[in-house]
Amino acid sequence: MKVGDLAIDLVRKNIKNLHLSVHPPDGRVRIASPFKVDDETIRLFAISKLGWIKKNQAKFQAQPRQSPREYVSGESHYYRGDRYLLNVIYHAAAPKVVIRNKTYIDLYVRYGSIQEQREQVLTNWYRQELKAQIPQLIAKWERVIGVSTNDWGVKKMKTRWGTCNIQAKRIWLNLELIKKPQHCLEYVIVHELVHLLERNHGARFKAYMSKFMPNWSFYKKELNCLPY
Repeated sequence: MKVGDLAIDLVRKNIKNLHLSVHPPDGRVRIASPFKVDDETIRLFAISKLGWIKKNQAKFQAQPRQSPREYVSGESHYYRGDRYLLNVIYHAAAPKVVIRNKTYIDLYVRYGSIQEQREQVLTNWYRQELKAQIPQLIAKWERVIGVSTNDWGVKKMKTRWGTCNIQAKRIWLNLELIKKPQHCLEYVIVHELVHLLERNHGARFKAYMSKFMPNWSFYKKELNCLPY
């Protein structure tokens, strides 16, 4: 739905009231609506909340963002919540990535590698590292929460840290989570697993989150304030 120059994700659900939310990292606007509410009512509701929407979008826009990466020596890159300096090393062997002295990410690439190739090597390494961490964390929290997944995956997502397909019992996790502290990764995993108990983000969902991860709201705030 469009309200002026504002794009709104509209989702119709079996709920009683309209729910408005603004999501990181770029201020995506979402309205959940009961099936019976017509478009014009939703549009007027959105217009009445424009001030609140703009205020919250401004907060996200003011948050720190990494400048575009060129994948050259001296750049800052993040891994599991820590900042590292990239050190590009050209050699004749297969590309690889090595963490050195808790200070450097040594990126070994072939001679003549262009920016896109250097980026791909680091991205592949990030993906491999995240996928290595996920299975034990999912298994841990499945036992705590009392649910089970059928599948999980990692992909790049622009507006969400994770998603859950409740019917398929499949969760997706944002590749960017490998750059964040581990408790932030665990928060997202718990969030998505709890959706297997409660579809919506209402009081029941929050009660489950507080039961299984008492500090979840602090982790959420920390995650949304970190550079994306």
